[in-house]
Amino acid sequence: MSAVASRADALPAQITHELLGAMDVPGFADVLRAAHAIAPHVRRTPLLRWPALDALAGGPVWLKLENLQLTGSFKLRGAFNALLALDAGQRARGVVAYSTGNHGQAIAWAARQLGLPATIVMPADAPRNKVDKALAQGAKVVHYDRRKESRETIGLRLLAETGATLVPPGDHPQVLAAQGTVALEALQDLPADARAELGLFAAPCGGGGLMAGCCLALNALSPWTRRIAVEPAGFDDTVRSLASGRRESNAADARSLCDALQAATPAELPFAINQPLLAGAVAVTDAEVARAMRFALEELRLVVEPGGSVALAALLAGHLRLDGRPAVLVLSGGNVDLSVLQDVMARQDA
Repeated sequence: MSAVASRADALPAQITHELLGAMDVPGFADVLRAAHAIAPHVRRTPLLRWPALDALAGGPVWLKLENLQLTGSFKLRGAFNALLALDAGQRARGVVAYSTGNHGQAIAWAARQLGLPATIVMPADAPRNKVDKALAQGAKVVHYDRRKESRETIGLRLLAETGATLVPPGDHPQVLAAQGTVALEALQDLPADARAELGLFAAPCGGGGLMAGCCLALNALSPWTRRIAVEPAGFDDTVRSLASGRRESNAADARSLCDALQAATPAELPFAINQPLLAGAVAVTDAEVARAMRFALEELRLVVEPGGSVALAALLAGHLRLDGRPAVLVLSGGNVDLSVLQDVMARQDA
């Protein structure tokens, strides 16, 4: 067992969140329960292997295609698991979520399917397609200035006004556990020889919920596998937080093509898991992301949004080593505005 995996005992049973108070830290059993609960509601996304990518990477690479999830991202998993756990009274009062786009869209979809009212707090500069899709599901959208206002504070105010339940994108045990089903499915669907030799699992990281949930599954079923979080340059808070041992923040004026990964700092609950269980984190530039999006479209015939492309970008740019062993990379979302996709395809540095 690797040194990374041996630190699993460092996971606390609970954390005390700065705003939300005592919060349970989920475990692998919670991932399994989530897989059972959400199975009727989400798509089991495929694994794709492509010879051209294997040749570039120097080893077998499987892509977990969460861009093909029902709402276009992995976020639907956590949304359904959280909402399914609500009792009748909580469902009647509805839910509040804050999101840069994909989580809000997923909450709106799940809420409509389950008959709940939903309010989504989204930045004023969120991609229009993500806002429109949340509205189309019947959710109320409240905008805020991400550089001057706190979405957490706005969310808590809405809770006080409505009596609704808060479902944040990362700091929520049921959400985080369900994101771990991405890795669970990948491990179950890999060929037996590839699973036995799996050397690397890499996924996009904003607040850290996807990677934290996946770490729970990987630590239980494939403890020898290196787990690497991938972030955009300028929003490399997990890279810096792992180095310093505390949660670091990004500059208020930071900019990135990856709208879905623009968290201000690692979410508290995910970081409590990622800090001991990640092998590391890397950051990629906008130009590297654009190259990955272009590769996905031209070679794989896949539309992947910027934030969903960062793990592939890190591989193509040489930031991830395979050492000839199999790897799984998550393409976490495909919700990209057509104007952004056109700009990316036209870039000379892509």
